[in-house]
Parts: sequence; C-alpha cells; structure tokens
Amino acid sequence: MAKLTKKQKIANERFDIDGIYPIDEAVKIVKDISKANFDASVDVSVRLGVDPRKANQMVRGTVTLPHGTGKKIIVLVLCTPDKEEEAKAAGADHVGLDDYIEKIKKGWTDIDVVITMPSVMGKVGPLGRVLGPRGLMPNPKTGTVTMDIAKAVNDVKAGKIDFKVDKYGIIHAAVGKVSFEEDKLLENVNEILLTILKLKPSSSKGTYMRSVIISSTMSVGVQIEPKSIIT
Repeated sequence: MAKLTKKQKIANERFDIDGIYPIDEAVKIVKDISKANFDASVDVSVRLGVDPRKANQMVRGTVTLPHGTGKKIIVLVLCTPDKEEEAKAAGADHVGLDDYIEKIKKGWTDIDVVITMPSVMGKVGPLGRVLGPRGLMPNPKTGTVTMDIAKAVNDVKAGKIDFKVDKYGIIHAAVGKVSFEEDKLLENVNEILLTILKLKPSSSKGTYMRSVIISSTMSVGVQIEPKSIIT
C-alpha cells in the first residue's frame, strides 16, 4: 500500500477521501482542510462524458462568477488610438497596439486576459503562437474580440472567466479563494457548474457530468455529487 502524504493523513481525519458530498458540504470541507500560510486558490475540475475531438462535443463558454475569483486580473487591450481612452477609463492595465504586439512576439505575457477589436485581428492573429498555448488568445466567442471594449474590460474585472474542455474531457477553472465566505464560495462553484450543465451537447450520450472535484492549492480533492447542484 502506498504511503499516505501528510496532506492525505490530515484529510483522512476530517472526511472520507473516497466519499461523494453535496456541493455545500464539499465547499465546507475544502475550506476546513486548507490550512496554508497564504490565501490559496480554490479550483474545480469537471470530467465530462464528451469526446473533445468531435466538433459537436466541444464544450466551452464563459461565466461571470458572482463574487469574482479573488485574483487581480491584469488586462491588456490591443486597440486603435480612438479606443484607448475608453479602455483606460474601464480599468484596463495595459492599452496600445503595435508596441505591445512587438513585446508579445518577444515573449512578454505578464497578463491574464487580452481584449481586442475585429479591425486589428489581422495584426493580432499571428500572436496565436505565443498567446494560444497560454490560453490568452482573444476570441469572439468569449467576448474578447469586440467593439464594446469598455463592457469587455468591465466584465473581466467583475469576475467573468472563460473555460474550455481539454483533450482529456476535463474542464479546470479557478472559482475563488479559501478566504472567501462559505456562502460566496458556494455561489461561485454552483454558478460555473450550472453553466457547464446548460452547455451539454445534444450529441453527448450517457452520463454527461462524470465527476466533479473541488480542491484548493494546498489540499486534496473533495468529490461533489453533481445532482446536488442548485438549479
């Protein structure tokens, strides 16, 4: 039998690691077992019964978490000069075009979200080699390629995140911090799970939401009963 880690031993004393818990209990447990000396992030991992290789089973979307992620989101807006003031007034951290495109080509990616406008996608497109692997490439489907720059910046700053199923059929998303009040963390977790449920492809057969795990940076995972999601 494999030797238990210190984290697993602590978790074993608090809850049944192999158990499946209602969403509210799972949130409570994660807060209880996350005893790091910093404010750890809380994440959910959802394994779906889809085949991401098939276009009609790709699951991706956006959700605005009611209480944000607890993380300061650094936003870069790539736009024409006439949109710069709008972007700055909305709270964008970096605003410009050609200078930032050159910085990104050289490897600069100290940002969390990139927002741009349709008319400059010709210039932004080639950045896909740098931004794509980091999940930073702007996309009309997630609202980050738009003429309404102010709304896009405000949405991101208010807690809007985008998610996408990976090649293994799993969605990973940060949903808050351990320091969040229990009810606020619960609302964030429930919101993203409910959004994923609503995005079930019609071509997906069998069990759609196969497993849901919630954990913090410094804790083992706690399994959530999908049927306990508050609809």
